This record gives sequence, structure tokens and C-alpha cells, in this order.
Amino acid sequence: MYRQEVPQYGTLIELVRDVNEEVMAADPALKARLEAADELSRLDVERHGAIRLGTAEELFNIRRMFATMGMAPVGYYDLSVAGLPVHSTAFRPTTTEALSRNPFRVFTSLIRLELLEDRALAAEAEEILSRRAIVTPRCLELIAEGEAQGGLTRAQAEEFVAEALETFRWHSDATVTAGTYARLAAEHRLIADVVCFRGPHINHLTPRTLDIDAVQARMPERGIAPKAVIEGPPRRAVDILLRQTSFKALEEPILFPGEGGSNGEEGTHTARFGEIEQRGVALTPLGRDLYDRCLAEARSRAAVGATGEGAEDYMDALAAAFIEFPDDADRLRREGLAFFRYRVAGPLPEGVEPVAEAVEDLLAAGALVADPQTYEDFLPVSAAGIFQSNLGTDAQSNFDETANQDVFEAALGCAVTSETALYRDVEETSLTEALAALAGGAG
Repeated sequence: MYRQEVPQYGTLIELVRDVNEEVMAADPALKARLEAADELSRLDVERHGAIRLGTAEELFNIRRMFATMGMAPVGYYDLSVAGLPVHSTAFRPTTTEALSRNPFRVFTSLIRLELLEDRALAAEAEEILSRRAIVTPRCLELIAEGEAQGGLTRAQAEEFVAEALETFRWHSDATVTAGTYARLAAEHRLIADVVCFRGPHINHLTPRTLDIDAVQARMPERGIAPKAVIEGPPRRAVDILLRQTSFKALEEPILFPGEGGSNGEEGTHTARFGEIEQRGVALTPLGRDLYDRCLAEARSRAAVGATGEGAEDYMDALAAAFIEFPDDADRLRREGLAFFRYRVAGPLPEGVEPVAEAVEDLLAAGALVADPQTYEDFLPVSAAGIFQSNLGTDAQSNFDETANQDVFEAALGCAVTSETALYRDVEETSLTEALAALAGGAG
């Protein structure tokens, strides 16, 4: 559906596939590592999407919809500190098995009208949003049936998918007049994108690449205009967390309803775009603190302007700031900076006990292998940078309030899952199982 709505997305998919094939052809060891770690088969299905919601009720029902698909809210992201009046979570699978099968995520933001200084406009936006229903009545019925019976039958699932698709479809007819749209856009363009349409159209979809720098450099060859800089850490031998870039948002024709029943007025809206991601290893809290310090240092040295000026200086500052971040997988593991997954790769060496205290000896002997855990989540500063560059401006707003996770979770109807706890559990469980397997093999 999105490829039909945004044809450049199809071009982006083709470019990413070409680059990935070239990278693996040039580095057979990388391909072998991906295959051994059960990462290769999911590369071409790796995607994330993004949507923006307007009310607590919408977030509650979207949470129920994604739960039907085995996706849970992971992480809380406060984007108000980066100049955007939203807070967010990512709906995704949480088990290793589910992630291996289909690691799709939807970054989901909820507008925070309480942050707007113009209280009359905020009240007007709230009233506009109260008139829409983003999930079809039949989809809500199917969700309730799935909740009651512990899942859907195949026939119900097929109907559910068809109904759920309607929530995310693009509608070129606005629900407000051109004047109302202009006032909301003047307050913040993201607010206009959320409030003025029938539902949370897909904001972007994202393929995963093995070389985001190559994709960024080759986008213009395919007629795609990239944003000025790649968000996240610099290029490294060992990728960490998440690097993201995008092509600039489309200016799409829309039709506004006329005042008092008059003929509609034509206009344009800029919001939807294509994004690319390169995922690295998940960092521990210690590693994340170091990452945040390095990023803050880079941003204090250089900044990128609205039209891309200063991009080269910023990338140089980024590379310089991250020199202190170890760029070796074994150091990252030994210094407790990143999360890994352990697996048995050979027999138990003679004279070594299969216990946690002997992990270094087991790794050195080739009995164990530690694979970096892929970071499955998001970065608030990077998300804000992508959003801003595709709202037609890099200008930031300043908001007095910041995080409000309690309010977000109340709207959600449950607590968000800690992404750090998930990575830690995978590491600890994999090590316990690998040691047990070695002990069993020795017996």
C-alpha cells in the first residue's frame, strides 16, 4: 500500500537491496556471521514504520490492535526536549523467536496539546480530533474477539488485516478548512499533520541497510534527495545503536472542505517520506551514557542548518567526539558497554568448567561465541532530527514540560516494557543455556 502511495519508496527498497547484496559479496565473513546469528534471513523483511496519534483513546485502541499482532509497547521516548510536542513508544515483538521471524516495529507518537501556548487553538484541535474514529467498527469487534478467545482464526485474521489497513491509508481530503490548517501549521507543522486528516497515515517505512553511507551517497543517482546528514553515531567498524537517513518529504496535493458548504479549496501538505536505517549492537546503560556524552560533545561543536549548511563540519565533529568510544566488539563486551547473545560453537575444552567465571576461556577456545545483539529500538534525538527535516524546517520549538511517562502509560492502558531489560534478559538467558548445553555435552 505504501509503495503505491509513495512510489519513491519502491525505488528506495531497490537501492537498499542492491547495496546489501554488494556489501555481502565484498565481505563473505559478514554474511556468514549474519547467517550464524540468524540475522540474514530477516534482513529483507526488516522494516519499521511511524505513525502519529491525536488522543488517548486512539493510543489505547492502537495498542490493542498491535497486541493482536503480537507487538508490545517497548520504551518511552520524550521528544519535547528536542522541540517536538509528542511522546512516543515503539510497538514490536519482544521475543528472540518472534524478532527472528518478522522484526517489524511501529514508532508511535501521541500529540501533546497541553504543551501548546495557544490554549484556544489547543482546545479547537482537541475538539476536531474528538470527531474522528481511526479504527473501523468491525476491526474493533475483531480485536475484542481476539482478546476474548486468545487469538484469531485464520479467517478472522485475514478480515482483521483488511480492516486494520484502513487505519493507515492516506486520505488526500483534509477534515478542516484551509484556514484552520494554516493556523495549526503555524503553531507546529506536526500538529497539523496529526489533527487535519481522517487517520494516522503511515508517515514513513524503513528498510534496513548494511551500509547507510553508500545508500546516502547513491540516493541522488536514483532521483532521490537525501537529508543533509545521517542521524546517530558516525561510521564505525563495529556499528552501535542506530543510524538513520531519509529522503525529503513529498509535497502532496490535498483538498480542504469549503467554508459553509462552499466548494473545496486545493492545497498541499508535506509529511510523508522514506527512511533508511542501519542497525548496530544494543548498548548497556554504561555504553548508552558514553554514547550520549559523545553525541552531546559533537552537537556542541557543530550544527546543521535548515538547508544543510554545516553538514560536513558536523560529521567531522561527530567522528572526533566518538574517538573515545571503543570500536572493537570484544572490548565492548569486556568493558560492559554492549549486549551480546551467547551460543555454543564447539566442544567443551579439556580442563575448563562450563561456568560463568570461565566465559573468557570458553570464548578463547572457540567453545562459545558472543554475537552482538541487534538494537531493535530508537533514539529520541535521531527521531527528532528525521521528523524536523521532513516537516519542512529544522527549527525547534521550546517546551516548558518534558517527559510525562505516567500520562502516556495511562492512555496506553499498560506500562511500556523496558528495552534494556529485554536485552539483558536475552544475554543472561543465552549464556545460561549455552553453559548448560556445554555441560550436557561434556557429560
